[in-house]
Amino acid sequence: MSVTGNMGAADGAPHDARSSAVRAQIASLSGLSGFDVPSVGVVAGRSAMRSRCDIAMDAIKSYIIREHLTMGDPLPNEAMLCNELGVSRSSVREAVRKLEALHIVSVEHGKGMFVGDVSLDPLVDSLSFRAMIDNNENLVELRNVIQVRRVLDLGVAQQVVDAMRGTEQPELEELAREMSVSASERMTFLNQDIDFHTRLLECVHNNVLSQLARSLWLVHMAVLPQLNLSVSQSLDVTAHAHADMLRAALDGDVEAYRAAVVEHYKPIEAILDSHLN
Repeated sequence: MSVTGNMGAADGAPHDARSSAVRAQIASLSGLSGFDVPSVGVVAGRSAMRSRCDIAMDAIKSYIIREHLTMGDPLPNEAMLCNELGVSRSSVREAVRKLEALHIVSVEHGKGMFVGDVSLDPLVDSLSFRAMIDNNENLVELRNVIQVRRVLDLGVAQQVVDAMRGTEQPELEELAREMSVSASERMTFLNQDIDFHTRLLECVHNNVLSQLARSLWLVHMAVLPQLNLSVSQSLDVTAHAHADMLRAALDGDVEAYRAAVVEHYKPIEAILDSHLN
């Protein structure tokens, strides 16, 4: 049964605006699972609130899926897309601009349109702005980001330990040493911190996990300086926790690794809790 049929006007009006938005999003995503490129008339039935630009965006994404295109593959020009998808030139133009902002489409002037890298950079921008837009809530948002980071680090602990057990990691050891030196001099070490976690997760060979973790870290780094928080008196705890994480991973001790992860987050969590309570 098609999602279009389920989401049509015959189902009645949604209970509220949020329900309507959720239904439209489900219809949009579900419509991409099939390889038939939807026409304007078919897609329009999914939700009366959806704009022609949204319909064109869905059609372009469905075209990419149907044609089995991947990052860097060329897309048809505007005129060809209009004919192929059955949408107007203005709708295609606006849809391409939005898809470019989402890194789904890449436009190179003089060369044409291509499938983008579909990175998580737009997620970083959105989360960073969300965390900074409301001064009364930004501490809460940062704490939420940190909690998600901790969940990811704990959840992937076994895979990290399995991958790193018995190996040599001179670059990670150097980063851990640099963080310890910075901590002893009462200096922060955000750049070394993100490099450490990025390299740590690379051994798992999960591109989605690595991108998500990096994105959350970038949000952390973007928001933290805006809060004007004092430098933690426990920088050495965080620095030593990185060394403990590395040592536990190389020794194959997953419980010690998880314990070090928890210690790693304690200082920043304590700072945020002190400001929120």
